[in-house]
Amino acid sequence: MKRTALIVGALCVALVGAPLVTVGLVVAGTFFVANSTKHLAPKAVPPNIATLFEKYGSWCPEINPALLAAQIYQESGFNPQVVSPAGARGIAQFMPGTWAVHGGDYDHDGRADVYDPEDAIPSAAKYDCELARAVKGRVRIDTVDAMLAAYNAGLGAVLKYAGIPPYEETRNYVKRIRKLEERFAAPTEPTVVPASQPAVKALQFAYSKLGTPYLWGGEGGPDDDGRFDCSGLTQAAYRFAGIEISRTSRTQWYDGPHVPRDQLQPGDLVFFAYDTNDPSTIHHVGIYVDNGQMIHAPYTGARIRFGKVDQPDYIGAVRIVDGPKAAGPWEPTISQVRERASKGRDQGVAGVPGRLVGLGRRDSQFAPARR
Repeated sequence: MKRTALIVGALCVALVGAPLVTVGLVVAGTFFVANSTKHLAPKAVPPNIATLFEKYGSWCPEINPALLAAQIYQESGFNPQVVSPAGARGIAQFMPGTWAVHGGDYDHDGRADVYDPEDAIPSAAKYDCELARAVKGRVRIDTVDAMLAAYNAGLGAVLKYAGIPPYEETRNYVKRIRKLEERFAAPTEPTVVPASQPAVKALQFAYSKLGTPYLWGGEGGPDDDGRFDCSGLTQAAYRFAGIEISRTSRTQWYDGPHVPRDQLQPGDLVFFAYDTNDPSTIHHVGIYVDNGQMIHAPYTGARIRFGKVDQPDYIGAVRIVDGPKAAGPWEPTISQVRERASKGRDQGVAGVPGRLVGLGRRDSQFAPARR
């Protein structure tokens, strides 16, 4: 079914069959978002491993390519060489004892290598299916949730509690993967993801920071003298709006549903990558304003300013749709932001006081000369 959303400020009313229109703060439009978990969305995962999720993500009814990709991303961020403090290894984070039993040589090179995604990803899929069979009929919760919990906490703990054990790590693990599954899944029918009050407030925060000097690794706190890097700005903007998103541009790519270029709304996050088919090469993020303009913190020596979205390295956009929490006071209106964007100004009003604390991670810098 085709649905269209009418957004007035931050309020949304569902319409049917209405055209795309923009009048002041009134925006209406329709686009596809994922509501099926069968196959991977384009640009959801690095292309060198996408085929592995499609190939092995249907070994049993409890898994699918999007779920498997979400699980592996949660485990390692798609890093095949990572080793956890507890000793879990590789892209699927197998402990040595578990790998000895469940690891396989799926690329047929004569060696079961925990650090080789061609071995580790199918091994994780097979292990998931074994866990699903082991918990089925023996837990009081959804089999898939129990399967994921067993992968994290162990089968014995899940069977002991007949569900997800009372471990905060495991509960968050399951919740995060089920949410990421939606982000990784290919769209199958038109559904509305409306702009929201938090998006408006996030954009107002970004507007208030126009003219602030860039600082690599900056998160806007006292130690940074109120300065930001690109993802530090976007994180702070949504924190001001009452929503916590992740810290780096590459992780923010998975913080909301992806939207097409022609359906961008004010407040959407827009991303840039060295390889526009590979999200693991994302290096920059900004906040969309309107009329092809964004607010972003570009690079050392520059200030937070307006910039064009349509660049050769533009890879896509994400809409932050989580519900609002306590938000900060209103500052400039969206119409003021749009007016300044159309005039190409890069100096803004006085900033909102920071006191913002992040995760201390850093993005690479947005350097147009490299494109």
